[in-house]
Amino acid sequence: MSDMMKAAVIRAPGGPEVLKVEPWPIPKAGTGQVLIKVKAFGLNRSELFTRKGYSPNVKFPRVLGIEAVGVIEEAPSGEFQKGQTVATAMGGMGRDFDGGYAEYVCVPARQVQAIETGLRWDVLGAVPEMLQTAWGSLFKALRLAKGERLLIRGGTTSVGLAAAAIAKDHGAWVASTSRKPEREPLLRASGADRVFIDTGTIADQVKAASQGGVDKVLELIGTKTLLDSLRCAKAPGVVCMTGMVGNKWEIETFSPMDAIPTAVCLTTYDGGPDDFMATPLQSLVRQIEAGTMRVTIGRTFMIDEIVEAHRAMEDNTAGGKIVILT
Repeated sequence: MSDMMKAAVIRAPGGPEVLKVEPWPIPKAGTGQVLIKVKAFGLNRSELFTRKGYSPNVKFPRVLGIEAVGVIEEAPSGEFQKGQTVATAMGGMGRDFDGGYAEYVCVPARQVQAIETGLRWDVLGAVPEMLQTAWGSLFKALRLAKGERLLIRGGTTSVGLAAAAIAKDHGAWVASTSRKPEREPLLRASGADRVFIDTGTIADQVKAASQGGVDKVLELIGTKTLLDSLRCAKAPGVVCMTGMVGNKWEIETFSPMDAIPTAVCLTTYDGGPDDFMATPLQSLVRQIEAGTMRVTIGRTFMIDEIVEAHRAMEDNTAGGKIVILT
């Protein structure tokens, strides 16, 4: 093995074109770390924000990427065997240290899950961060229970589709939203019992269809629809803001007494490495293999096409998770 690898390096913030594929030193695994030969990784909107310079703590040059799947190359402390299929996510990847946009990544062993699977790399590459976010939002933040009514705002996002499948499997009634009526078959195939066409204000429709409101709301669009999502929940419901597809961080005029209905709770979810490790990836992967959970891959690119891939993510043209193969 040579000392150099191919990596997508960013030296200064900017548009997609600041991602340069170039030779980069292969990291060395120390005690408690593993070196993973990366086979695939999914793209995430947080990486787009970092690329634009919205992550003030990130120092450049940096290899982005908060997740990766591949095989163990080195595990000096013996936690894994060479050649084992693994997934990793979060824990400072692509922010505090070089991440998954490369042929190799070195991470703490405590944030790595071994997976036994025959899934193709492009499918497995879509999974770690997407399932961690969906699982953690539903069960850590929303504490979703069997028989509850769940609204997923931003249902056609990769996390939204995964959350619908997981919630349905858990025994919840699931409603999902999309701005586009033609996306209804996709939402229903992923587990939605009801589809709402999202005009930005759907609370009255949701209340009429769910006996006065839903028990839980997973907000994946962000601040643009959050106030309306709060109106969709009935007491003692919970609304969790996880996603920010809308690229808008703040609400200009937020009056809590007006915005939050009595006895409805507002929370957020921003998973870390412990949440990733608590996600039952192996059993979820088994569901994907069995066809009971659909993974909607929008587009697949090679690492040399990383600029084009970031452009597709920014333009929202992929229609599902974007996966990069190395």
